[in-house]
Amino acid sequence: MPGNQVGTDGAGAVDVAALANAAWVGASSVLIWMMVPGAGLLYAGLSRRRHALAMLWASIMAVTVVSLQWFAWGYTLAFAPATRGNGFLGTLHYAGMYHVLDAAPKRALPTAADVLFQGMFAMVAGTLMIGGSGGHARLLPMLVFLFWWVTLVYCPVACWTWNADGWLARMGVLDYAGGGPVHLTSGHAALVYALILDSRRGRRARRPRKFRPHSVTMVVLGTVFMWFGWFGFNGGTAGSPTALAFYGCVSSNLAAGCGAIVWLFLDYFRYGKKWTVVGLCSGAISGLVAITPAAGYVPAWASVAIGAFAGFSCNFAVAIKIVLGIDDGLDVYAIHGVGGAVGSAMTGLFACKYVNASGAPYVRPIEGGWLERNWAQLGYQVVAILSISAWSAIVTALLLLLLDRIPYLRLRPAADEQEDVDIHGINLFDNDVHDRVAEKIGVTSHAASTSRDQEAAKPRETPELDAVVS
Repeated sequence: MPGNQVGTDGAGAVDVAALANAAWVGASSVLIWMMVPGAGLLYAGLSRRRHALAMLWASIMAVTVVSLQWFAWGYTLAFAPATRGNGFLGTLHYAGMYHVLDAAPKRALPTAADVLFQGMFAMVAGTLMIGGSGGHARLLPMLVFLFWWVTLVYCPVACWTWNADGWLARMGVLDYAGGGPVHLTSGHAALVYALILDSRRGRRARRPRKFRPHSVTMVVLGTVFMWFGWFGFNGGTAGSPTALAFYGCVSSNLAAGCGAIVWLFLDYFRYGKKWTVVGLCSGAISGLVAITPAAGYVPAWASVAIGAFAGFSCNFAVAIKIVLGIDDGLDVYAIHGVGGAVGSAMTGLFACKYVNASGAPYVRPIEGGWLERNWAQLGYQVVAILSISAWSAIVTALLLLLLDRIPYLRLRPAADEQEDVDIHGINLFDNDVHDRVAEKIGVTSHAASTSRDQEAAKPRETPELDAVVS
């Protein structure tokens, strides 16, 4: 029917606002998609060389798996208009994209655009979560686990938080763009995944061996893609090109910069007054994670405090992880689990009604946080943090333990000590395989000699997490 087409009103006349909203959300969706290969590059760079290709493969496969899940029942479980009164899970009203085209537009936005946009969030959450494997999991079980994790963890939490009928939404919890559904869920699931997969080779000793990143260049590129995509993540959540959308982008950029600076200086004094590249990248991402639930609610000056405190908290979490010997080599929990909790809690402190109102008429009014004497808001945020964290950790553990007992779905290979072929059945980088063949027949390739020269030139006292610029 003409009245249900984007860019028209009920009489079929052109609706410029609806066209602008649809274009804004569509462009934001494309930006968010760039975060998936960004996370893949980041994880590949942080991984050991022999696991890097598997992490890239897994990040792209996450797009395919989550796309199928989202089409089948993911969107409807999270965002169907009725949840049978329980506030826990949506109905199957939109299953298989049924009723999507004839549904009433949401905030002057076609439902199909909302399906696309929200699906990007699910893809990002799934990609972040598989970082907990650290390259040590078998890939087929990982994909099966990802499908059901999005169904049983991400979709319920998204319903609780963002569905108007969700129990956290009815309580009054504020989560602008995914501090709970994206970061708390993926961070805690990654921690459980890492613990169940157990320690990597070399981590069992009393003084664990330290692994260097495979490629700091990949880490930087991954961070650039993720930072760039985050403008769609937080800007697009406004649903329209209002002042709120741009204000959220400014706050996001500020938080990223402050998180990067704090993390950078913490590492500078910890590691012998040397500037660390990976520390800079990790700090920026921690700031972006923390501002995600707050970007559309807090003043820009508050994003400075949120980003700085996130940089400190996540850096401290990495240090605690090392002391405890937790094998989260890619720091998914330290950055996303801790960063998501920090951002959600600080939203309860700094949320302001006037910031949210800048997105009118496409936003629901809020009561603000402690800055506006709404003392209960922090309590609501803490309830959300605890309930989402517990749900993600418990369901993830049960799901992984169940899969590990199903034939052909064992989580970890029996032996992951092979060198010539990756443990996942994926060949290593081509030049590495060719170099090994060349060495066996007495020929040394330029790539092999260059690689060895670079390895020999590395300062052995360099800390594990990064390349250092003196």
